[in-house]
Amino acid sequence: MISSYVGENKEFERQYLTGELEVELCPQGTLAEKLRAGGAGIPAFFTSTGVGTLIEEGGFPILLGKNGTDVIIGAEPRERRNYDGKDYILEKSITGDFSLVKAWKADTKGNVMFRKTARNFNPDVATAGRTCIVEVEEIVAEGELDPDHIHLPAVYVDRIVLGEKYEKRIEFKTMHVEGQAVQIPGKGDTLIGRERIVRRAAKELKDGMFVNLGIGIPTICASFLD
Repeated sequence: MISSYVGENKEFERQYLTGELEVELCPQGTLAEKLRAGGAGIPAFFTSTGVGTLIEEGGFPILLGKNGTDVIIGAEPRERRNYDGKDYILEKSITGDFSLVKAWKADTKGNVMFRKTARNFNPDVATAGRTCIVEVEEIVAEGELDPDHIHLPAVYVDRIVLGEKYEKRIEFKTMHVEGQAVQIPGKGDTLIGRERIVRRAAKELKDGMFVNLGIGIPTICASFLD
C-alpha cells in the first residue's frame, strides 16, 4: 500500500503492526505526481518535497515483523541533486495493472466527467493503470457531453460500470458551536500531543501567507492564530 493518508482504520493498523501489510507513506503532492508521471510514461522525477527528512534518508518501516517492532523491509534512501541552488530528491513513478476510479458521468464511448474534488487524483490514477475501470453515476449517449467539459478522454478508459445506491459515510461528525474554537479530536495524551502540533504550526503562519495544510488536524491552526 502506497498512501499519503490512511485514516483511522483499525483493521489496516492491525495488519501493518502484525507484519501482514506493507505500507509506504508518501507526501500527498508527491503521490499525485507519481501517478501523473506514470501515466505520462515518465519513470521518475525530482522534487524538493522530503529533502532532509526521513523520506530522503530511507529506513521508514514498510514491513514490520509479527512483533510490531522488527523492520523487515525499510524504505530506500533517495538520490539528491542540486538544480539552480536548490536540493531535490528522486522519486519513482507509479504504474499498475488496473486503475479503479469513481467518476460522475460518462458517455457510451467512455469519455468521463468528474465532480469537484474528485478531479484531484482520479484522472491521474486512471492514466497510470494499464487497464482502467471507471464506475459512474450516469451514462449518457455519445455526443451528449460537451468536449470542453470532458476530464478523462475515452482513449484512457477500458471499462465503464454504472453504479447505484451511493452513500456518503462520515467517519466523525463534528458540529461547530458559535464562538467556540474548532475541537481537536482525541482524549488524554493523544489530545495533548495533537494540540501541541497545532499550536506550534500556528506560530509559523504570518499575515498574507498562502498555506497548504493538508488533511485533518493541521486545518485547525486557524483557531490558534494570534
